[in-house]
Amino acid sequence: MSSELNNSNSIKQKALSLGFSACGIARARRLDEEEARLKKYLELNYNGEMAYMANHFEKRLDPTLLVPGAKSVIVVLLNYYPEKVQQGDNIPVVSKYAYGKDYHEVVKGKLCELLKYINEEIAPANGRCFTDSAPVLERAWAVEAGLGWIGKNGLLLNKQLGSFFFIGELITDLDLDYDEPYKTEHCGTCTRCLDACPTGALVAPGVLDTRRCISYLTIEKKGAIPEEFKPLMQKRIFGCDICQDVCPWNRNIKPHNNKELNPHPGMLSLTGDDWKNMNESTFGYLFGNSAIQRAGFRKLKSNIKFVGE
Repeated sequence: MSSELNNSNSIKQKALSLGFSACGIARARRLDEEEARLKKYLELNYNGEMAYMANHFEKRLDPTLLVPGAKSVIVVLLNYYPEKVQQGDNIPVVSKYAYGKDYHEVVKGKLCELLKYINEEIAPANGRCFTDSAPVLERAWAVEAGLGWIGKNGLLLNKQLGSFFFIGELITDLDLDYDEPYKTEHCGTCTRCLDACPTGALVAPGVLDTRRCISYLTIEKKGAIPEEFKPLMQKRIFGCDICQDVCPWNRNIKPHNNKELNPHPGMLSLTGDDWKNMNESTFGYLFGNSAIQRAGFRKLKSNIKFVGE
């Protein structure tokens, strides 16, 4: 067994022991095949008010601009599907990924531990850890690392894990053994995600017009949500899981077992009135360590009012 293969196996085993659900490794290279897709996405203004997505164009395609001398992209998945979800027909709905502690901290913390392990147990290596917070095309790298295919909802799909997982990357200058990129897709003729999207944000298989996406409208969009979306929100006040909830690949997934991702004990018991009457103190108590802080108290209250009117 080559040292590269032995090191790769050790890294994968360590990743799983840290709580990650899957790990794959890709050769660091410029993602030339992603260039045209990214350009078209930006030209059509599908990024909406997220101007940052037009920044660092080359860095998004080439990991060696993020980590000089990069040779490997270690990609991890972390299941976040909860054991219990919000119940009730008239309850404002929060996306499942935001139930627990902010995933940026959880995933990045585990990746930093993985980098520490590499330096202490395998070889001195330079590296940087990322999760949805830097110009990294994480889904493309997950496909490169053999972890799944891009579904018609534009998300990474994995046969065992479905799509309710976070993606993280550790880009390093360490030479490793590489997984085969995922070559097939397994959506077939299914169009459930496209059919279920209430706002028509999925304009084509795998193509999202972010400006119409409920997740974008409730988190990223500044100011008021356009009135045309009022009857389409389905009580969503932070993020949206509709295209994942209807996906057959999520039919039999198992809940995560990571305590950090469990919701605050009081969150699932909130009534419609509790949400409506929430003050800033209660917001901080329930969501102080959550990704919901990204939207902030005022945005969340505005969303609650919007879907309740």
